[in-house]
Amino acid sequence: MLSFNEFDKRFATGSSLELKALLPEGIQDEIGHFNVFNLSKIRQTVSNTPSEPYECRTFYKVSLLMGHSKIGYPDSIIDLSQPTLVFTTPKSPVTWLPLARQSGMCCVFTSEFLHPTRSGVVLDELPIYKSPEHPVFPLQKSDVRNVKDIFEKMQTAISSTYTYKYDLLRAYTLELIHLGQQLQSITMLHPNHSNFARTTSLFIELLERQFPVENPRQRINLRTPKDYAEKLSIHVNHLNKILKETTSLTTSALIAGRILQEAQILLRQTNWTIAEIADSLGFSDFAHFAKFFKNETSISPGVYRSQPKSLNYT
Repeated sequence: MLSFNEFDKRFATGSSLELKALLPEGIQDEIGHFNVFNLSKIRQTVSNTPSEPYECRTFYKVSLLMGHSKIGYPDSIIDLSQPTLVFTTPKSPVTWLPLARQSGMCCVFTSEFLHPTRSGVVLDELPIYKSPEHPVFPLQKSDVRNVKDIFEKMQTAISSTYTYKYDLLRAYTLELIHLGQQLQSITMLHPNHSNFARTTSLFIELLERQFPVENPRQRINLRTPKDYAEKLSIHVNHLNKILKETTSLTTSALIAGRILQEAQILLRQTNWTIAEIADSLGFSDFAHFAKFFKNETSISPGVYRSQPKSLNYT
């Protein structure tokens, strides 16, 4: 890993984006200041003189960084190789080294902008700013779209003549903060595999949302690993690799296990025909369901239904 001193040397000769270029003059003199920027429209230059890490200033910043770069903290250097959401505060000295042409968006605001009397929150008491972990979150494709949409709404609002536009901008800023805190929750649960853990969490959420099946006319929508991979905007092989690492089970095994669980519940607790249960669980016909059930439990659905409920064939 690049040392912090080496990082600073690299930063001195590489392309850099001066933070002051993002800030209107007098930002520190204003109360409740807010601004939003498109990074691709800001001039990125090559510096021939040593560049220093960003100073601790009196503003907070939320950035969507797209393009290979590195971000340096006093205790670590993080490689950003995919779209990433980054939160910085007046308490966090940060050095950013773009390694390729950058795009993305960012917003800057003072603490007064989200004063408790205006926002209902105390900034420094929020988990995103209290955690000892650096708030740097790689994003899935669906999250990138969501974050871009929020920033674009900010740009529309700030250039509008709407009387309450700053209230609207506060709401958008809090939406970004809450998104970051959702990502942070997964990272804190799985600090060594944050990105894999997030994908696993999203997969499990999609899987569980298919159930319970409450009537014979209801049919689960996602049935195959490919169905889930498309929903998560990743390749099915990558999804399988992630789930195998985080759960020790394949995508197919996880889907089959949850379908089997629901099948057992429906066989025990409803008077639906086995054909109706098969259809609601996404099987093309009774025979395919019976074969699946017997492969998983060693008995047929009919035998399972007829057995005393005290027996456990799972």
